[in-house]
Amino acid sequence: MHRYDAGTEVLAEAVMSYSRQRMSHQDVPLDGPLSAAELHELVGQTITREGMGGEKALRLFGDVLAQSCITTDHPRYLSFIPCAPTKAATLFDLVVSASSLYAGTWMEGSGAVYAENQALAWLAGLAGLPEGAGGVFVPGGTFGNLSALVAARYQARQRRAGDQPSRWAVAGTANAHSSIVSACDVMDIDFIGVPVGEDGRLTGEALRRTLEQAGHDGVFAVVATAGTTNLGIVDDLETVGEACAELGLWFHVDGAYGLAGLAAPSVRHRFSGVERADSFVVDPHKWLFAPFDCCALVYRNPAIARAAHTQRAGYLDVVTENDEINPSDYAVGLTRRARGLPFWFSLATHGTQAYTDAVERTLTVTRYATERIRSHPLLDLLHEPELSVVCFRRRGWTPQDYRAWSERLLAEDKGFVVSTTHAGETVTRLAIVNPETGEADIDVILDSLG
Repeated sequence: MHRYDAGTEVLAEAVMSYSRQRMSHQDVPLDGPLSAAELHELVGQTITREGMGGEKALRLFGDVLAQSCITTDHPRYLSFIPCAPTKAATLFDLVVSASSLYAGTWMEGSGAVYAENQALAWLAGLAGLPEGAGGVFVPGGTFGNLSALVAARYQARQRRAGDQPSRWAVAGTANAHSSIVSACDVMDIDFIGVPVGEDGRLTGEALRRTLEQAGHDGVFAVVATAGTTNLGIVDDLETVGEACAELGLWFHVDGAYGLAGLAAPSVRHRFSGVERADSFVVDPHKWLFAPFDCCALVYRNPAIARAAHTQRAGYLDVVTENDEINPSDYAVGLTRRARGLPFWFSLATHGTQAYTDAVERTLTVTRYATERIRSHPLLDLLHEPELSVVCFRRRGWTPQDYRAWSERLLAEDKGFVVSTTHAGETVTRLAIVNPETGEADIDVILDSLG
């Protein structure tokens, strides 16, 4: 089963042929989901005592299973936050899997860790963090946010060794990603909601006022958002950072989607204050053209995270009792793949200017979509885009109308755009993070609205 033999060579050729064809296809369909009953009818039982053989399993995947998954790198996949990896990143993902790398420790994966750290250093530099900042690539923003808050609480516990509160707490807004409240639930701590103004932004003034009124002595961290999922709003990082410094609170920035905008000069000013962050996350699999799953978690002072996260066991002494960089020491989790390598390879291949150009291209298309919506007789722009998310309503439509329109778009292979809610109203949005999405694609979507 493990030996490379003639059968494996045939399968390798089939897998490479499939991968090559998929990546070179210029017009990959959006496809769409099937029900469990439909899949059972088409696929049946795949796991058997005898096995079906790799070539048959690959055909089954290509002919049925893959086609029941929506294509996230399609230029008219504009829902949620798409994933549009470069071909270089996708190809190197194959290399990472084929290389049997373990990237949890320097001892076992020093070359991989060295390369990943260069990619992390580029991101830290974009944010203006000092030399020595660093961290780790984790599966996604949920893991990243949780790990950062665990490190923040560890620091707070050390500082208040003899004065522990009855409950610890994190402050943020209702616009914060759902993973923040989830992290608080996992950590069994309180979440303190800070009201926002009409612009939807968290400010230092509102933060101070809310914390004073709350009277909660266990607040140890504040989470600001750099690009909310629904509207792409960037909190007032400058004043929030100032307030955190004054109050002695850990300042974490959740930029899973939006902080990729640091690479674009046209919107760099929106992130003023991020250089004050004690930690931040940004997902290269969102707007930095890496494959799933890849979130960069960066700390101003990685030593704090290392103290918080290092796991202790006799069999780990050989790697923990030294000064080498072990990625597993900086986040929840021990076993890890070198998920940052495809991102590193693409950066090394194309250069950072290509990334700047690609992000700026998506912003250009966003401005085009905004103006088309603004001039459309049946559409209302709900929020002036700060980054590359455009939220709008179709006048006179009910939630059922949005659903029917979305289903029709997908069934006709025109696009994948789903509804969302804003201020209690069902609306829709476009998330433009794929540089292959062009003005003509926007026209197809908007023209379908009548």
